[in-house]
Amino acid sequence: MTWLDLPQDSPFGVANLPYGVFSTPDTAPRVGVRIGDQVLDLAAVLDDPVFAEPTLNSFLAQGRARWDEVRARVTELLTDERWRTTVEPALVALDDVRLQLPFAVGDYVDFYASEHHAGNIGRMFRPGSDPLTPNWKHLPIGYHGRSGTVAVSGTPVARPNGQRKAPADALPSFGPCLRLDIEAEVGFVVGTGTEPGRPVAPAEFADHVFGVCLVNDWSARDIQAWEYVPLGPFLGKSFATSVSAWIVPLAALESARTAPPAQQPEPLPYLTDGQPWGLDLELEVLLNGHLVSRPPYASMYWTPAQMLAHMTVNGASVRPGDLFASGTVSGPDRDQRGSLMELSWGGQEPITLPDGSVRTFLEDGDEVVIRATAPGPHGTRIGLGEVAGRILPATTHPHFSKEQS
Repeated sequence: MTWLDLPQDSPFGVANLPYGVFSTPDTAPRVGVRIGDQVLDLAAVLDDPVFAEPTLNSFLAQGRARWDEVRARVTELLTDERWRTTVEPALVALDDVRLQLPFAVGDYVDFYASEHHAGNIGRMFRPGSDPLTPNWKHLPIGYHGRSGTVAVSGTPVARPNGQRKAPADALPSFGPCLRLDIEAEVGFVVGTGTEPGRPVAPAEFADHVFGVCLVNDWSARDIQAWEYVPLGPFLGKSFATSVSAWIVPLAALESARTAPPAQQPEPLPYLTDGQPWGLDLELEVLLNGHLVSRPPYASMYWTPAQMLAHMTVNGASVRPGDLFASGTVSGPDRDQRGSLMELSWGGQEPITLPDGSVRTFLEDGDEVVIRATAPGPHGTRIGLGEVAGRILPATTHPHFSKEQS
């Protein structure tokens, strides 16, 4: 129990303690831990200069033993009344801070780990054939994204421009994306790095991954459809990826661990060594304030430990601040689909919102919020916060003529 006056059902109690980076009008960006609706300034209560830095990266690099030590110390500060007079001056109301991108993103990899999502996409684009590609159940499929366009929750997203070509069009045209979509995902933040040539086994997952965030991998479906053969996603994905402001440590998610779905055929040995790392996370997707989906992360076929093992099996190194995401989280039911592409079935089944508005894909001004919770100890719930973004109109490039647009 904490000496703070927190609601008993707070999703940000001492069992959680997520990390973020915040600033105030009087202080530069620095590392904090969320407790209830306040932020604990770690630079003010812990004797370690890494917490006065504007990103989590230096702390991430200190490794698992240090992560556990800091978590234990912060828990002590917030539960032992003796430390109250020391801690209270270092608590800042959440409403009084500005949340920053919590870590400097190194490499960014996005996976395609949901069988339900992959199956839905396959049925839409390859009707009458196997919805999964031949390699899908043998390895976690992924692609390298653009780390420079990863932004913190609340950052507006401008509608991207690009080439698009509908099947009936003779030639491609240039202009704003007409099929702008979301992808509700879960992200994993690397802490301890590796040397080149040194793979990470699934059993080593918790030694290298610090924590979990929420991700919205914004997607321009029409741009993507025209460009992705033969090398995969490019401009249809690289314009924006949003992440939540709070990184929930793996240590806070022990009660959320669960066995993933059965994997058949059995994966190759480098993907099977170690304890299962399925996670029972319950996501919610809201469009303009209306709940449109509840994707269950527990249904994901490939685990994050397997993703990291595959990502490094060729000898590729990882660094503190690297981010890899799960790909769209979708469940077996219609109201569990994690993208508008699936919810509207490629635009053929429009979604009617409670206010009477209708959507197939996103319109300018639309706001999307993805939030999630997980089981905590003793029947509690752990909050993962939210990742939010509002769509702005596409920018106009004066050097493109009207004929080109």
